[in-house]
Amino acid sequence: MRFPRLGAFALSIAAVNAFQDTSPFILFSTSDIFTSSPGLATASSIHSKLNAELKTCPSDIYVIVSQPGVSSTDYSSKGSTPYLKKWASGEDKSIRSRFTVSEVVGEIDTGVLVEELEQTCGSGTLSIDASTGLFDIVDDMKPRVIKVDFPAFPQGQERSTSARVNDLFLYNLINMLPSTKYTVIYATTPLSPSHNHDAQEPTSLYEMDHTLSPLVHMDLKRDVSVHESASKNSSNSSSLPLFEKYQYFTPGLFMGLLVSFLLAMILYVAVSALGSLQVSYAAFDSMNGPAAHKKQQQQQQQQQ
Repeated sequence: MRFPRLGAFALSIAAVNAFQDTSPFILFSTSDIFTSSPGLATASSIHSKLNAELKTCPSDIYVIVSQPGVSSTDYSSKGSTPYLKKWASGEDKSIRSRFTVSEVVGEIDTGVLVEELEQTCGSGTLSIDASTGLFDIVDDMKPRVIKVDFPAFPQGQERSTSARVNDLFLYNLINMLPSTKYTVIYATTPLSPSHNHDAQEPTSLYEMDHTLSPLVHMDLKRDVSVHESASKNSSNSSSLPLFEKYQYFTPGLFMGLLVSFLLAMILYVAVSALGSLQVSYAAFDSMNGPAAHKKQQQQQQQQQ
């Protein structure tokens, strides 16, 4: 019973890997162009079909959209591109033909499509950089090709936001077209290899864990234990008392106390020396002082 399950699991992995380098393609028009939509096609086959159907120039305006770095999952979430889903599903009654391919193998060169429409239909080209958000629509009825270049979606949760912003931009652009006979070609390119590598990184690490030798595997485990013990020590140190967690009696504090003690001893000796000085009270008496004795001697000499 396990072998059929393993076989189905292997087939599912192969299918996922096969669709990693694919991206969707959407075409809708107010003219009668396509009638069927395959689920999987190559970029070359779609390009050939576009040349065959657009050589009659069925529309007045051709809007060619280039969206790099996406997959079909970017458009499958609810509310990501409401206007694009409305056009591609046929809910908009003005859309008479639509052609959608969820998985396109390869990339469709939108620049070549623009050149072919210019040569076949004599259309003028207007390029729009959607990153600036500014565009001008001409009012003449000359066949025209409008090339819209959307920036790549950012990584993470902002991808759905960027998809909604681009969808609103395309909606405003179509509403400003001077003619109701238009064809929109929405071509995308698959995700970059770096994005696929980031998405597959957990799987590759899991497989590498089983292919390592036992010695290396033991070293890795030992290293992990060291990090775990370090984290445990850091968590235990946070619960220690203050006098064990911090050092209060630093060497600088010790040297400051020692110098303060020496200065206090010097001050004590100086004060003691000044206090030990002794002077007799007779030294301050003018009658018994040296001057008084000298005056008495002078008086005795005069009397003699």
